[in-house]
Amino acid sequence: MDVTPLRESRDFRLLFLAGTVFYFGAMVTYVAIPYQIYRLTGSNFAVGAVGLVELVPLVVFGLYGGALADHVDRRRLLVWTGVAQAVFTAVLAVNAFRDDPSIAVIFVVSALLASSSSLQRPSREALMPRTVRHEQIAAANALTSLGMQIGVLVGPALGGLLVAYVGIGWCFLVDIVGLSIATLLFVAMRPYPHRAETTPPSLAGIAVGLRYALSRRDLLGTYLVDIAAMLLALPVVLFPALAETVFERPELLGLLYSAETVGALLATALSGWTARVHHHGRAIVVAAAAYGLAVGIAGLMPSIWLVAVFFALSGAADMISGVFRGTVWSQTIPEGMRGRLAGIEMLSYSLGPLGGQVRAGITADLWTVRGAISSGGFACVAGVALTAVALRDFWSYDARTDEYAVAERAVRAAAGEG
Repeated sequence: MDVTPLRESRDFRLLFLAGTVFYFGAMVTYVAIPYQIYRLTGSNFAVGAVGLVELVPLVVFGLYGGALADHVDRRRLLVWTGVAQAVFTAVLAVNAFRDDPSIAVIFVVSALLASSSSLQRPSREALMPRTVRHEQIAAANALTSLGMQIGVLVGPALGGLLVAYVGIGWCFLVDIVGLSIATLLFVAMRPYPHRAETTPPSLAGIAVGLRYALSRRDLLGTYLVDIAAMLLALPVVLFPALAETVFERPELLGLLYSAETVGALLATALSGWTARVHHHGRAIVVAAAAYGLAVGIAGLMPSIWLVAVFFALSGAADMISGVFRGTVWSQTIPEGMRGRLAGIEMLSYSLGPLGGQVRAGITADLWTVRGAISSGGFACVAGVALTAVALRDFWSYDARTDEYAVAERAVRAAAGEG
């Protein structure tokens, strides 16, 4: 693995550490919320319905947060949205420690957390390329993924243990600590003023970003492939039912949440080869199809340990797809558009999972948990293949010759960034 960005850039180190801690705490909560809803209602649809209440905040605040990131101090936005998330998570903690936790509070606060997270994420994504040299972006994306996967690996495992042995409320307390540390790391970063004059966020500005994204078939391909994979194949919402009712091993719930992360972590540790790949579109398509295939096979496995193995393979494939998607975005999008495009990117890899939660929950309730997992995985393979056929320009993308990649490389070289 190429760790040059960590050695050379202080601010990238701060972003790396903040992301790691942030995802660690967030994934503890990610285990707690669906498990708490499932225990209170016994309904897979109710678990998946969390995605429905988060949908509108993600769309509205994701797009607005992207436009805001192209105008205000991105570091300051990271700090204040981090504070907001800590406050909202504290409400979940208080509710969880009550004798009779309120389902309504869980759903309302989930929507508020989605709003603040959507405001924050475009700024975090837009800042990363400015902290490293242009040729280090692929390595920086892999390292960012590594930090995320470390948090995602340890967080669910701890969350599963906390849920089983001390209670759901402690999961939220751990998340509050993580959010506080991440926010302090954002405070320690230096300011990154915009290089050119900006305009306040507006519907017209958001529309400009949307038109730009839709005009580029390479970007459109990255969005559609990820949406297809997550909408059709994401199995995470079914993990509580898979552990408790299919295999009757609720103590292994954390294993299911961590399996994909183990695969992603191993793939990230071996990611040095990604810098030598230039046809990023093809790499994204192949990796996304492999993700769906592994999920489909996992749903057929007779043992929870074999299920975990194939989920690990799916996590490795998803990580590889994510690294190349992030590289296309970071190496080709102009600085003045980066916040708005980061908001659109966030929607592409948030709306798919949210819709996927609803799809999986309904399918499992109408059919079976195994059927919902397998059918979704195999449908993902078909969906990704159709996207590649429809977007030939995306399939033939080459970072060495793409006009947008060449232009952005020249701009960053002239500015001496990184």
